[in-house]
Amino acid sequence: MVTQPKANMAIQGNDARGDVVPVIFIHGMGVDHRSLMLLDGVFPGSMRRIYLDLPGFGGTPALNGEGGLPEMADWLQSTIDDVIGGSGAFAMVGNSMGGALAREILAREPKRVLGLALLAPVVDPRHAYRKVGEHVVADPNPKLIHALPQEQVFDFVTMGVNQSYEAWRRYQRFILPGVRLCDREACARLGDRYFLTDVPERMFGTFTGPTLIVTGREDQIVGYEDQHALIPHYPNAEFVVLENAGHNLYIDRPEETGRLVGDWADRIVEAAANLNAA
Repeated sequence: MVTQPKANMAIQGNDARGDVVPVIFIHGMGVDHRSLMLLDGVFPGSMRRIYLDLPGFGGTPALNGEGGLPEMADWLQSTIDDVIGGSGAFAMVGNSMGGALAREILAREPKRVLGLALLAPVVDPRHAYRKVGEHVVADPNPKLIHALPQEQVFDFVTMGVNQSYEAWRRYQRFILPGVRLCDREACARLGDRYFLTDVPERMFGTFTGPTLIVTGREDQIVGYEDQHALIPHYPNAEFVVLENAGHNLYIDRPEETGRLVGDWADRIVEAAANLNAA
């Protein structure tokens, strides 16, 4: 049996509370857990926020052997069991690739998942089959762009559409550290096996827990149209397309994204309370 790496993680919230609700945060390709910690302030104190570094990102070593999306999902399922136990309920926040993984975990553990928040989620891992948005910067900031080091500019410019100094500071704090730590060889192996063995929704059919799907109108990575296909499978979903937002929508539109995620978190707490009272 191949021993797989232990997860590096950051945990926010009080473990001693009896009514604690675990929330697993699953980041996207090329970054680490810090990319989603921008949203931490919108969660109530009764939620235990577990920010994981996926293998090959941040402080978690790459997977041994094949390191594709199916193996990443296996590792994630095992890690969730290690962190919260093999039978406890939990919610998930998934961004980009993390959105695909969150849906896969839901398909594997439908009775344990309280709800999903999907932020610019990957629907079809195959890039050629995606309907993507047009990357348009409504208010370009050439003064800032020309002042930044070239190696730091590319992802900031291509992923986002907000080129304000505030957006750059958010990117510098929450995104750039993970970009610098990314294991390029592990990313290449992941790219070679960037698929799921089945469409998650085909496996579970319908999920009635609180669900949030947020996309950016100017997202040229995953777009905002493919996500519509998910809606029939999530009858209690809120679907929002943010204007003037690219793939890093929480960097481009942090207040709006935070408000939506905070409202979803309140719905999760209510769902957990109802489950405990049943």
